[in-house]
Parts: sequence; structure tokens; C-alpha cells
Amino acid sequence: MRLLIAVLLTLPGPLPQDGRADNRSVVPGTPGSYVRRGAWEVARWTSGRQRLGFPATEIVPSWTADTPPGTHVRVELSVPGSRWYVMGDWSYDGPRTSVTGQADAHGRVATDVFAAARPVTAYRLRVSLYRRPGAAVSARVRTLAAAASRPGGARARGGQAWGTELPVPRKSQLAHAGHGGRGWCSPAATAMVLAYWRKGPRAAELTWVPRGDPDPAVDHAARHTYDRAYRGTGNWAFNTAYAGRFGLDARVVRLTSLAEAEALVAAGVPVVTSLSFTAKELGYSSDGHLMVVTGFTREGAVIANDPAAKGVRAVYPRDAFERAWQRSSSGTAYVIRPFRADR
Repeated sequence: MRLLIAVLLTLPGPLPQDGRADNRSVVPGTPGSYVRRGAWEVARWTSGRQRLGFPATEIVPSWTADTPPGTHVRVELSVPGSRWYVMGDWSYDGPRTSVTGQADAHGRVATDVFAAARPVTAYRLRVSLYRRPGAAVSARVRTLAAAASRPGGARARGGQAWGTELPVPRKSQLAHAGHGGRGWCSPAATAMVLAYWRKGPRAAELTWVPRGDPDPAVDHAARHTYDRAYRGTGNWAFNTAYAGRFGLDARVVRLTSLAEAEALVAAGVPVVTSLSFTAKELGYSSDGHLMVVTGFTREGAVIANDPAAKGVRAVYPRDAFERAWQRSSSGTAYVIRPFRADR
């Protein structure tokens, strides 16, 4: 049994390398043999030290995996001198949870982000495959990545995608407010990008959704991204892992400017952005929100499919959007697209 080789994420176009973000794929090797550990059989693989070219303050791992019933994966991270921090127990059908209470002198885990107590220049990842004793099936990790960053984004002018808008289907979280979906911005955004790539659950997988639901694909995404410990659907890595279930290359990245997002849009790839903002910046306020950047006006303003906006499509001022995005999440984004061989 082998963990498949991950494909290196290469953002299209000439992008600035200013020592603020490192979006890296880690190439997994072959895990060890399964060993009985309590109620599970576990096989484990540990990466070598991943050296960074700058002192990072945060690291966000992400992955895609196949998890047949009765299996799940655990992804862990360590920095020099630290213990292993659990960054998620994940399977498509569950269990699916982050782990609370992980904090010590080296740093802390805030759901899906490791925040270092002091800047770090290296890290390691560890993947454990879990299965029921005697099971004939095993989980398989297809991609493994990590985004390391430090505060401070660039203010590159951009321009290569100005006047471009991708035809991303529009989906509203507010349409699901009557059955708990008012906070489903992340699964709604993920479902939009899946629909853009003509991926997503089959009709047979949606039969549990009540008749008359406005968009069953959003309900499906919410169910399969729900984090039991976080008690919500906004776990970044769980959303990209869900997208990866449909054969896409999906990962969490940190971009240092809208110019980098433009390079993706120019290549036909919509970008799911995570940000918090004030009413003065974008017309209403949010402590944390996901929306899909689908393009840019001819003047460079951001065109977004905002699942909390009336009609979903919205245009936001470039400077205010970029400032809020970099300030609040260090440019966190989901990049979800077919593998290059499939395009």
C-alpha cells in the first residue's frame, strides 16, 4: 500500500516571491505496516523536515484522501522541539473533527491553523491511516500540502485578469437559513467551485435532502464538511478535502496579493477567499466569511460570488477587499481545480 505522490502546486504566471508565504506540496512515501492501537489498526508515515526560507508564524496543512467506510486519516504537524499537534481526523463520511485544547510553549492550534509562539523556519507532517481491525480496505492519501506564512501582504498592481469574469454558478447560504444554513458560507463557496468544474454529488447521494430544498448540493457540502469539535462547516482543510473527494486537486493556500489571485483567474481557476471585514470596507460586516473571487472589473475591482449577498454576485472595491483579506487571514484561499493531466 502506498501514499500517492502529491502534485506540486504551481500558481500560473510570474508571481512575487517576497518571503511571506510558502505553499508547498509534501511528497508522501510508503507508510509502515499496520499496528493495532486500541480500537484501530494504524499505519503511519512521517515527512522529513520541510525548511522554510523565512520565519513563519502560521502553518495550515491540507490534504485529499480516499476513505472507504471504516477508515479515516489523521494529519499532524510538529515544529522544531515541539510535540505532534493533531490538525484533523478526517473521513468523507466521518469521523471528522479538529482537536481542541492543543496549546503549549511552542504554539497552539486554532481549529485548522497552527499559530507558532515564536516564528519557525521548519516543520514536519505526519499522516496516520486508520482502519477497523481485520478490514480489507485502507484509506489512501492522494495529496498533502501546507501553507506557511507570516503577516504582511504585498500590494502588487496586477492587471492580467482585469475585465475577466468566470461563469461560476451562484449559490446562496441565505437560501438555507431556515434549516441551519445561515453560517454555511464555506460549503456554499466550495459547492460553487465544484459546480464550475462540473463535479459534485450524484443525485443518488442527495436523496436524504428534504423535497423542496433550494440547492441540495449545498446541504451535501455542509454535511460532509461539518467539524464536530468546531461545531461548524468552516474548517478550511475539511472543505478542500471534501472537494478532493470528487477527483480535484484541492488545497488551502496563502496568497500575498490580489495579483496572485488574478493569475489563477486568468488561468480559468476561481479562488475561494477567507476574510473578515467591516461595513465601511465592503458594505456589511463579518467576523469571518468565505466568498468566491470569479473575476475583476476593467478597473480592477473584485467580482465575487458572495453566498451572503442578495443575488450572490457582488463587486467590491479592490483596495478594501485586499486589505481586509490580508489583515484577517493572511490571504487564505482554497485553490480547487483539476489535476493538470486532466485539463
